[in-house]
Amino acid sequence: MDKELPFIQRDISWLDFNYRVLQEAKDKSLPLFERLKFMAIYSSNLDEFFRVRVANHRNLHRTGKKTRKTLDYNPAELLNLILEKVNQQQLEFSSIFFKDLIPRFKKHGIHLIRRQGLTEKQMDFVDEFFQEKLLPFVQPVLLIEDKIKPFLNNGSLYLALHLIDKKSKEVQYATVKVPSDHVDRFVILPNELSDEHYVIMLDDLVRYSIPWIFPGYEIHQSYSIKLTRDAELYIDDEFEGDLLEKIRKSLAKRDIGPASRLVYDRAMPPKMLSYLMDVFELTKYDLLPEGRYHNNADFFSFPIFGKKQLQEPSLSPIPMNTLEDSNNIFDAISKRDYLIHPPYHSYESVVRFFEEAASDPDVSHIKIVQYRVASKSRIMEALIKAAKKGKQVTAFIEIKARFDEIANIKWGEKLQKAGVKVLYSIPGIKVHAKMALVIRNEKGKNSTYAYLSTGNFHEGTANVYSDLGVFTKDIRLTFESVKLFNYLESKNRKGISFQHLGVGLFNLNKKIIDLIKAEVKIAKEGKEAKITLKLNSLQDPKMIKLLYEASQKGVSINLIVRGICSLVPGVKGVSDNINGISIVDRFLEHARVVIFHNNGKAKYFISSADWMYRNLNRRVEIFVPIYQEDIKQHLQALMDLQISDNVKARQLNENKVNKYVKDKDHVLTRSQMDTYRYILRKEKED
Repeated sequence: MDKELPFIQRDISWLDFNYRVLQEAKDKSLPLFERLKFMAIYSSNLDEFFRVRVANHRNLHRTGKKTRKTLDYNPAELLNLILEKVNQQQLEFSSIFFKDLIPRFKKHGIHLIRRQGLTEKQMDFVDEFFQEKLLPFVQPVLLIEDKIKPFLNNGSLYLALHLIDKKSKEVQYATVKVPSDHVDRFVILPNELSDEHYVIMLDDLVRYSIPWIFPGYEIHQSYSIKLTRDAELYIDDEFEGDLLEKIRKSLAKRDIGPASRLVYDRAMPPKMLSYLMDVFELTKYDLLPEGRYHNNADFFSFPIFGKKQLQEPSLSPIPMNTLEDSNNIFDAISKRDYLIHPPYHSYESVVRFFEEAASDPDVSHIKIVQYRVASKSRIMEALIKAAKKGKQVTAFIEIKARFDEIANIKWGEKLQKAGVKVLYSIPGIKVHAKMALVIRNEKGKNSTYAYLSTGNFHEGTANVYSDLGVFTKDIRLTFESVKLFNYLESKNRKGISFQHLGVGLFNLNKKIIDLIKAEVKIAKEGKEAKITLKLNSLQDPKMIKLLYEASQKGVSINLIVRGICSLVPGVKGVSDNINGISIVDRFLEHARVVIFHNNGKAKYFISSADWMYRNLNRRVEIFVPIYQEDIKQHLQALMDLQISDNVKARQLNENKVNKYVKDKDHVLTRSQMDTYRYILRKEKED
């Protein structure tokens, strides 16, 4: 990227995105449990960020000056920026929780109690609970520098203790595990009033019980800590030997890998923190101060005590009746393409696509790319059923899908046992395309049906991830989908080309570049030129430079980017014609949609690919053209709703990153709720 062009480093932009999640926790218009859910999402996101991105920067920093010279940034400077930004966010996180949410829960009869607030009856309950359920798991260890260095489990909660020996009066430090991997994090306490509810966090229950563990010591103070470890799988050479076996061995080492972060209670005295740094061999780049509690993703499991009014009203998924109620789903798809938009639409039509293929005697082949999949999956069970019935079933399983490696390997083994032909990762790249094929014998000829999507075949995330998928029998798309599966099976690119689909490693980059340049040409001719980009992330320097150039030539560009956005909209002379927003609401925006105005003959695409360097250059992705006119109109309506959002949209520009878009002159548009109503209306019309 040219140094004179504005460009936000991807990790700094990601932290801005995660702050948008924290903004939802601050939003007083949301129900309390919804706000607590966003606290959990923010924390879960941050954990993964430190295990992956920050761990990588730390490793680069530790390699020394020689390696750093080959980088276009200084890892130490970036680490300092990251830690500064996260520290500020953590202070705000604690303030939201302790000063806002806890008092509001109390008004609704839900009390989060610390050990000092226990009644005698509750004390008796806590003593019995600790003795019966926790004592075998707390793992007390006295720390002796250079002699006793306990191994802290990755992501587990511990208390660091400041003790004083009752006899010698010497200061001693120790650790105790908070066994949230064995017992629920939130323990419901007995209460005497039926309309009042009392909860103690497991951390505080263990704090209260420390005298049982160290009877010969005075307990001076306790502070919560947590160590997270580098999540990278270090594979020396993907191209030689058995890649699957190498990944298995690397996974076995992941939870004992090097520390990537020590999270600690910011109230901890410097002397004690320094001692822990020496014991666990940590540097200042490994430290992150938080509040009293860590692993706040556990807020997902906070008890609700039947108080439904403190949750968002449920939105029942809308059935796609034409497919779900059809006598034969393939007959329905034969007549036209269908666009499905979970979680607004029910995911049942996708599941039925596979279940009916498994049962249909005319279906001979099923092919699927598996990137992430549910632990209990009707889709995977349908593949197993199909294989047992003698159909030829092929599953390409990406075993390098981060944090889903183990689940994918297990499903691969299960599918293989059932007779499914299982193909695993291609060395050096990831297969991120979301696609499936069904081949059916119709009147003596093979007909191919495809499902091409922006999202994974995961029945769980389909309830919360907003994605788009198209069912089609259009030979332009199905023929090229077959060619892509042929590549995945042969791993040989020779002689394979694509005209309609954009496919990563083949023609995806060129296709996008040509479409942008065509819009620039239209602008130069004095005609209306527009691009609408809805992505999860926009980071690729080449694409950003092209978008800047398009803006300068008069192309109007609307960006809807949920996460990383390294492009800076609204910079005078550079990106004046680029408007950027990000939408964070109850559903996670995961769909990718690209629209080129094309002088009034707009071209529409859905895609598995974000515009990041890795996606466009090191992954197999699909970029799917939409040919059916009513689906084009549908996509345009969806994008118009998102662009008009003035409730949950945040601005992405030079001066107003994360400022809510407010438009007092127009009716309030909360795009996700309006999308639900729009789809409900459309289904009733159909």
